[in-house]
Amino acid sequence: MPSDLTITVAKQHFSLQHVFRIARGTKTQADVVVVTISDNSHSGWSEAVPYARYQESLDSVIAQINTLSQAPLNTENITGLIASLPAGAARNALDCAWWDLQAKQKNTSVATLLELSPALPCTTAQTLSIDSPEAMAKAVVALNNPPLVKVKLDNQDIILKMTAIAQAAPNSQFIVDANEAWTIEDLRHCCQQLKALNVVLIEQPLPAGHDQELINFTSPIPLCADESCHTRAELDYLKSRYQVVNIKLDKTGGLTEAVLLAQAAKNQGFELMLGCMVGSSLAMAPIALLANEAKFVDLDGPLLISTDRENGFEFNQGVMQPLSAKLWGSASNFAIF
Repeated sequence: MPSDLTITVAKQHFSLQHVFRIARGTKTQADVVVVTISDNSHSGWSEAVPYARYQESLDSVIAQINTLSQAPLNTENITGLIASLPAGAARNALDCAWWDLQAKQKNTSVATLLELSPALPCTTAQTLSIDSPEAMAKAVVALNNPPLVKVKLDNQDIILKMTAIAQAAPNSQFIVDANEAWTIEDLRHCCQQLKALNVVLIEQPLPAGHDQELINFTSPIPLCADESCHTRAELDYLKSRYQVVNIKLDKTGGLTEAVLLAQAAKNQGFELMLGCMVGSSLAMAPIALLANEAKFVDLDGPLLISTDRENGFEFNQGVMQPLSAKLWGSASNFAIF
């Protein structure tokens, strides 16, 4: 007999430690949606981050989630209803809350349900937002010799900024994230110099859908698809353009598709990067289960906000510890609002 389910949705806001600047804009707080799915005995929860780049807002995502409450909801029909939503933050919130609830109902963990090996500690990138060369150099020094740094750069003073950063952190490796702000000429002009500055990955240099010039371009640094990669549907398109795909739950529409995307991408020869929007540890929790499969991990969202959730991820010198069972994905976790 299927159990009836109820969905609760709320807006939450996290102040950021510093102003966060990328090529397409600036933010001072993280605006998130928190979803709880309950069966009267157990509750599962999750966090998603609506993203304006994909025409999402807090209100639009909540409206999508509320469409599932218009008909009777139970343990038999919820999976199909979630899958009927488009890939994005709303489906992510529902999918991950449903996984958390299932783990509680079955007295196990999401990792066990998905037959994933226990996640090991991993190196995560720590992010520098766009600023002057001097300010970015000062910011990387404050990170105290981080092993991996993600540098947000538009197409202004690319080499000047990276030179200042690399000189300030000579033992670090770098991911450069252009957030679609470069041209192919920018990439041609700077890629060899960036390689000499310990840059190991360039993320989304050209705009999504306008990256055909990458087909005949041989880069000395691997190129990663972020905005160009949402689900498995894009893999054929990406194959001649990129070598790495960035998997984010708010793009895939949750952990279910993220696992399938990771498997399919690796089978087709892509390396994996795990990424995030700016949010709390609850938003990072599901994707962190795939850390063992990824060459690059970029899940430092909790380090960017002023106050994380209780039982959040622990970070030490750029090393991210595995998920706490008290936060998400296990029979022992509990929701704290």
